[in-house]
Amino acid sequence: MPSHDSVPESALASRRSKITPERAQELYTAVLDLLRESGYESLTMEGVAARTRCGKSTLYRQWGSKPELVVAALHGTRRMRLPDIDTGTLAGDLLEAARAIGEASGRDTPLMHALSHAALQNPELLRALREALIVPEIAAIDAMVRRAQARGEIAADLPGAEYVAAQLLGVMRARPLLEGRYADAAYLSRFVEKAILPGLGLTAGAPDPDRRGTRVRPES
Repeated sequence: MPSHDSVPESALASRRSKITPERAQELYTAVLDLLRESGYESLTMEGVAARTRCGKSTLYRQWGSKPELVVAALHGTRRMRLPDIDTGTLAGDLLEAARAIGEASGRDTPLMHALSHAALQNPELLRALREALIVPEIAAIDAMVRRAQARGEIAADLPGAEYVAAQLLGVMRARPLLEGRYADAAYLSRFVEKAILPGLGLTAGAPDPDRRGTRVRPES
């Protein structure tokens, strides 16, 4: 019996052509919702089938296995939130990025936590997780920093410039563990103003936003 890797690409395309793009999006959404609710280990093809009223055999025929389905869901729901941000100043860009990332943290953070352990043991899953949730935002923030350097807003050799993305995205993931709250838009905006901008020699020029946080809901 030929291995999965030996199946011609045309045969795979034929096998995967029976589900419409709209239906695939419904399935992907359900997969990610189940991951957020119960984690990767508890996710089953049976559970996805029950949630979506789709035959389990259809899921296996289409994607082959749970890891393949999760990878497809990550790629299929990938969205770009930050590339269009360009306020003309680095402070403005980072505050807008903080708001955009914070508004999605209640969905993205549980997903990253749910997949982290499994992804470290599955290179394809790790790659999909990074490509869907991490790499686009790193690239967008790095582009903001490069624009600021090109404008002369910050020095081209400023030591802390290369760590801006790591600071902003890292604290988004760390806050639930440290404080039991998601790093929402208000929190990330304060973090940019008080922790990132001073290290770049910049100021926000705006009052502190509301200090309320969003409590992390316990897993069901």
